[in-house]
Amino acid sequence: MAVYDFIIAGSGASGLGLAYQMASSSLSGQSLLIVDREKKDRNDRTWCFWTYKDTRIDHLVYRTWDQVEVVSDNYRQVFDLHPYRYRMIRAIDFYQGMRETLAAVPGVTFAQGRVTSVMDTQDKKGAEVTIDGVPHGARYAFDSTFKPSDYFRGPRGYHYLKQHFKGWEIETPTDSFDPRTVTMFDFRTPQKGAMRFFYILPFSPRRALVEYTIFSADLLKPHEYDRAISEYLDTVLRIPKYRTESVETGVIPMTDYPFARRLAQYVMAIGTRGGLVKPSSGYAFLRMQNDAAAIVDSLINHGHPFNVPHTPYRYRLFDTLMLQVMYRQGDSMKGVFTRLFQRNSIQSIFRFLDEEAGLAENARLLASLPHSPFLHALMRVKLLRRV
Repeated sequence: MAVYDFIIAGSGASGLGLAYQMASSSLSGQSLLIVDREKKDRNDRTWCFWTYKDTRIDHLVYRTWDQVEVVSDNYRQVFDLHPYRYRMIRAIDFYQGMRETLAAVPGVTFAQGRVTSVMDTQDKKGAEVTIDGVPHGARYAFDSTFKPSDYFRGPRGYHYLKQHFKGWEIETPTDSFDPRTVTMFDFRTPQKGAMRFFYILPFSPRRALVEYTIFSADLLKPHEYDRAISEYLDTVLRIPKYRTESVETGVIPMTDYPFARRLAQYVMAIGTRGGLVKPSSGYAFLRMQNDAAAIVDSLINHGHPFNVPHTPYRYRLFDTLMLQVMYRQGDSMKGVFTRLFQRNSIQSIFRFLDEEAGLAENARLLASLPHSPFLHALMRVKLLRRV
């Protein structure tokens, strides 16, 4: 059996991010196997995040913006993000950039194959990862393989919503977009019982990714996404002519299910499998990179990967209440989010979503929201113990 210091199952945002953090630390040179069943040679998704700090992956950023806007009925506001910047990374740039860097690091090996199990060895002295029926050993294994079916209808007592979306990258014959400003939320679309909005990443005055996003328990039929985007471009943005350059789709789990980090004595869950998706917003990319840095720090300073920060209880409660309102009162979310942005600075909202705000700032932000939906949510999930 081939034996490595570390094996990472999955070469997506979390797997490659962890490998890169290892290669950039004193762990560089130790043997590392990265395995995925896919070649990762397509631009299959887009990752966005905000930060006021420099990151190790700034060289992979495709676009940055200093402004975002929020639009609803009779409301539009443009926010200056300073000191934050909104950043976008294309998956293909991330995959290629990471692979090129890691290929030059001694001890790093890539493999393509299907991971069927990640567990401790029988003698409990390390981890064992089975790839296409062949076992491989490691001191520690990190598992980012995620099957949505395992969690979207998991144990009772938790919320299992999805953030599902379809986006068209379009090019127009005339100037149609403000390339300085990301449209973070445009609620000028029928809500139909669930939180629905449009999200626009402008690359130039004539080119943008226009994405239709829904937070709900159930997916739409494929043609329903296309029809909504077409109607939005025609009746809201009033763009009659355009050419569709590419299409992006995705489903992100939004759940308060308590994902286990330690799957076995020598196995750790990372990425979506490890619960790194922010339950109430779906943002995950920067959380995964920060988690990778914490894992490496734990390995260096504690000799194991498990000494990583946990989400404070108050933020877990906030996420649960937000999911409950989304699930039971989806039509109200348009008003909730409009009021959130009307009454708070974008910097305060970002600190809240990043779980960096203090108690007083948390209290002020929560006090700015409509009380009734969240009181009903609190009563249902904490007093009645129902979802």
